[in-house]
Amino acid sequence: MRFYKYQGTGNDFVIVDNRAVNHSALSQQRIHQICDRRFGIGADGFMLLNNKPGYDFEMVYYNADGREGSMCGNGGRCIVQFAHDIGIDRNNFKFLAVDGDHLADITDGLVSLKMMDVTGISQFDTHSVLNTGSPHYVKKVTGLAEMDVYTEGRNIRYNDEFNEKGINVNFVEELGKGSLKVRTYERGVEDETFSCGTGVTAAALVFYQQETGRNSIDIEVLGGKLNVSYNRNADGSYDDIWLKGPAVKVFEGNVGF
Repeated sequence: MRFYKYQGTGNDFVIVDNRAVNHSALSQQRIHQICDRRFGIGADGFMLLNNKPGYDFEMVYYNADGREGSMCGNGGRCIVQFAHDIGIDRNNFKFLAVDGDHLADITDGLVSLKMMDVTGISQFDTHSVLNTGSPHYVKKVTGLAEMDVYTEGRNIRYNDEFNEKGINVNFVEELGKGSLKVRTYERGVEDETFSCGTGVTAAALVFYQQETGRNSIDIEVLGGKLNVSYNRNADGSYDDIWLKGPAVKVFEGNVGF
């Protein structure tokens, strides 16, 4: 099986072109082995690019544990760059993912991905919860650089409220007006990742939810920099949400099917 390794701000993925040779029968165990960083290729997730009538392609995403996952923002940006690289020759894309239709474009070496609309945010005393294609817990903190994100994120992800379905846990610190730093513990990976696209999107919406109209937020993650832009409506819903950043091919090779 020919594979391609891509990363978006350090969030890395194994991608397979599934249009001509069908690899959909890969088992959960095999996908988990492929994503293993000691005994496989190593990745935060695995993706198949499928043919889909009416779309440029379909994105099928699996978490590193081998289970089919919810939407992955950086994965979506990487598979768009991959589609362009393998000959789907355009700069504007429409593709189908598990959470519905997505638009994307490639401009000046950066991939912008249109995210799903968000109807609202559930606010609690210490945190907020929302779904940006995947479920997210967002907590404002200080001293983010010194935090034990693995331990604190895992404790939240496996508490009584979230244990069954899981949740991605984001710790967020404001660096300045319109600028955030985010660190994320991801379910399915069950560790801190260098970046989470749906997570930084969630963080941006939570931090600036009082500001209606168009907003553009710069976000620093362990693996680099991203930008989230969106429109907040008077009723507290969000639309025209875009996640922008780099998506880079790392290497390609062959692995046993």
